[in-house]
Amino acid sequence: MNYYNAKEIVSVVNKVAEAKTNTSVSKTIVLAILAGGYIAMGGLLALVVGGGLPGLAESNPGLQKFFFGAVFPLGLILVAIAGADLFTGNTAYFVPSFFEGRIKIKSILKNWTLVYGGNFIGSIIVAFCFAYLTDIFAEDPWLNSVKNIAIGKTSAPFYKAFIKGIACNWMVALAMWLSYGAKDITGKIIGIWFPIMAFVAMGFEHSIANMFFIPTAMFYGADITWTSFIVNNLIPVTLGNIVGGAFFVGLAYWFVYEKE
Repeated sequence: MNYYNAKEIVSVVNKVAEAKTNTSVSKTIVLAILAGGYIAMGGLLALVVGGGLPGLAESNPGLQKFFFGAVFPLGLILVAIAGADLFTGNTAYFVPSFFEGRIKIKSILKNWTLVYGGNFIGSIIVAFCFAYLTDIFAEDPWLNSVKNIAIGKTSAPFYKAFIKGIACNWMVALAMWLSYGAKDITGKIIGIWFPIMAFVAMGFEHSIANMFFIPTAMFYGADITWTSFIVNNLIPVTLGNIVGGAFFVGLAYWFVYEKE
């Protein structure tokens, strides 16, 4: 077979998690910055394509959301195949090994902290240098789209952002699960594309992607403060992402395939 079955995927993920805990701090940070940049590049492409279709958004909003979501998976494809360290995937990877006693909570929290910070740096680099300084979104319809997306993300109540964060990372962690299940690049791309396209088209919330979307709008003058960005969106979405990855994927598959 050119793929691993569901039980074998858990074993592959355990090896990935243990390798991550043995990666040096400096290499982890570099890989995390790359991952943040890759996700941001996917977001940038999605804004260029989906944000440039205002007429379609009015006449057929579902199709416009599909186009937006269809190109966003670029980021996770780069993370999975080129190699990088993404916080949202890591919320799931460590769980089976943790419950088997192979990884300590201290190592998990250390990785999450380093990777989350590195992802933020990578996202901001792309947002400021490649989305803002290039003036790629300086004119409508892109300017209006960038601002409206960010305003919508920071205007939702805490519980909605939290729930959307859970749903999002259930899909993201599953996308990485499927990528580890494939033994060839084509299989990895297909496994990633469907869940990522789905969560974006459905409007769920990804903390690392929002580190790109919202600051980009702020650089372009959106009426959003850093406090509003962090408190109204980043905190609830991050917490939701942790629940979605750790419980709905990592814990669930540990319970089914490894718990004695």
